[in-house]
Amino acid sequence: MTMRRNRTHLKIAAVVELVSLAVLLINLATLRYPAVASLTGPIHGCAYLVAILSVLRDPMKRGTTIALALIPGAGATLALRQLASANEEPTAAARA
Repeated sequence: MTMRRNRTHLKIAAVVELVSLAVLLINLATLRYPAVASLTGPIHGCAYLVAILSVLRDPMKRGTTIALALIPGAGATLALRQLASANEEPTAAARA
């Protein structure tokens, strides 16, 4: 019996974190508008914290999943992929 968890918050946080990081880096490399950084920076930080908290609350988390979530930028996406693969492992073992 597998435990299903709704990971909508983590999925949204992963996308927002990645997109906001891209905006910050593009702004840094090209325009350097302070308004873009002051708007996008807190959005990126909030998405980062939501992603970490979402992983910590997930019942399928492992130590490596938490460590992945702590990586700024792509960590939430990597943690989400690892959590998704953790859901698939018991069903594959049940078929064998």
